[in-house]
Amino acid sequence: MGRIFETRKTTMFARWNKMAKMFTRISKDIAIAVKSGGPNPDSNPGLRRALQNAKSANMPKDKVEAAIKRASGQEQQDYEVVLYEGYAPHGIAVLVETATDNVVRTVANVRMHFRKYSGNLGTTGSVGFLFQRMGVFRLSPEGVNQEELELELIDHGLQEMGEGQGEKGEKQLIIRCAFSDFGQLQAAIEARGITPLSADSEYIAENLVELPEEKANEVLEMVDALEQDDDVQRVFHNLA
Repeated sequence: MGRIFETRKTTMFARWNKMAKMFTRISKDIAIAVKSGGPNPDSNPGLRRALQNAKSANMPKDKVEAAIKRASGQEQQDYEVVLYEGYAPHGIAVLVETATDNVVRTVANVRMHFRKYSGNLGTTGSVGFLFQRMGVFRLSPEGVNQEELELELIDHGLQEMGEGQGEKGEKQLIIRCAFSDFGQLQAAIEARGITPLSADSEYIAENLVELPEEKANEVLEMVDALEQDDDVQRVFHNLA
């Protein structure tokens, strides 16, 4: 019985830690959006996008309001978005997106994670050419005529549309566009009365690399360590 309790406690802690990390990431997204476009989501698509993601993550309303209030104040830290590139073990390409108020600290931490897991932090452009930055929208498929929606959105930048799953295994409709078309596709989706479950930019690998399970786990250990870093927003890689 004791082992079962310990397992449950460990699982609950992992979930709480993941949720806390997600809230921190969204809070930074809110801060960056407010600083660049103001606190009104009606006139700030970046903030509107961050608020949609907060809702999708079940981020408490008081935390969202506090993040907007802090970002609107004079004492809010200025976050710089910095992208780091490198290779994980076994030649897997990795992009690390950070939002930091101290670049010296962040690059030291990122380099440390790469070294610890036998990876190699590269220079700007060393692996970025292996990825395409895209706008990614996740929608609930309920009540959506996919064929009609696809035809309607093609003129607004839609490049890819297909079905996928959320973290809990729920069905989702995934829509992708070139990052340069993000704003117009977001507006087109909203104009049709659809509120995305999430809307973000992602770096999509052009080609995926398959590895045996043991080697793939070594890569994922490094990815997990990077994702736990307070300055890291998201990690992208080309591991299949």
